[in-house]
Amino acid sequence: MSSQPSSPQHLIRLSDLSPAQLDDLLELSLRMKRKGARAPQSGKTAGLLFFRGSLRTRASFEAAMTQLGGSTINLSAAADFWELESQVGSIMDGKPPEHVKDAAAVMSSYVNVLAIRPKPAGNSWAVDRKDTEIHTWASYAKVPVINMESALWHPLQALADLMTLREALGELRGKELAIVWTNSPTPATPAVVNSLLHAALSRGMRVRVAHPAGFELDAGVLDEAATLAKEHGASVSCGMSLAEGVRGAQVVYARSWMSLEDYANPTLAATRRSRQTGWMVDERTLALGAEARLMHAMPVRRNLEVSDAVLDGPRSLVYQQAENRLHSQKALLVQLLRG
Repeated sequence: MSSQPSSPQHLIRLSDLSPAQLDDLLELSLRMKRKGARAPQSGKTAGLLFFRGSLRTRASFEAAMTQLGGSTINLSAAADFWELESQVGSIMDGKPPEHVKDAAAVMSSYVNVLAIRPKPAGNSWAVDRKDTEIHTWASYAKVPVINMESALWHPLQALADLMTLREALGELRGKELAIVWTNSPTPATPAVVNSLLHAALSRGMRVRVAHPAGFELDAGVLDEAATLAKEHGASVSCGMSLAEGVRGAQVVYARSWMSLEDYANPTLAATRRSRQTGWMVDERTLALGAEARLMHAMPVRRNLEVSDAVLDGPRSLVYQQAENRLHSQKALLVQLLRG
């Protein structure tokens, strides 16, 4: 195995990439999709560590590395290893038998890149939003660490989303994107929305985030969003109705996310969600946009979040968006493994 740099580049959030790196990455993603992989990674290995479930992320990462000529070591905490301690200086008399510091050192000697999907503890948003686990891995690993979705960020989805937006709209500056909350009994953290919001603003898009009261995004994320909008000539507004959010938009991005006010309280969260009606994207809703396309990160609950007619209709980009996970991750792996 070739030696790794002493300070590898990690991807914990999209802003870890410079504007030039992000531009290069998007161009490489589009080129690889058109022409196939042109940068073999024979002999390179990616370690994939899942502390919670995955379908598209796991499959697309394995396929990406295989198509590049490399291989993967795929491990799941539910079946292949155990809980890990991430607190520095802790007395390890609890359940975890191993510290991330030791696991990261060992894994760094086996693989060329580590991709990790941590599992938020789910007890406090103030704690989970710090993304301690993924940052601890990055601090101790001697190879690049890729965040495969933490509590706060999902940079891989944002890369695929930007690629899909480029394909659908061309130049993104000034284009209108509606991110709309949808109802689901299994809402996700706002990681996808946070990463998409910042990515779109960094491209100069006009973004509206529609959601019911009580489903506001993280205050720190919104503060950064306001700064990005100012820096890039973009705009962001939040909290309007579904119809107001969609009206005039060229892309409608549907996503269910949990209420941070009720974080760690499933009973209150379920009660709050039960009071929300009409938050589904159907043909009538989509028609409010400007020939709007639909995007959704999946998994999607049909006829609850989005109607069959829209998901299976000619303006749906959901399968293209999912496919682009493969191409954008291939490009990312080439960049990171190139060093």
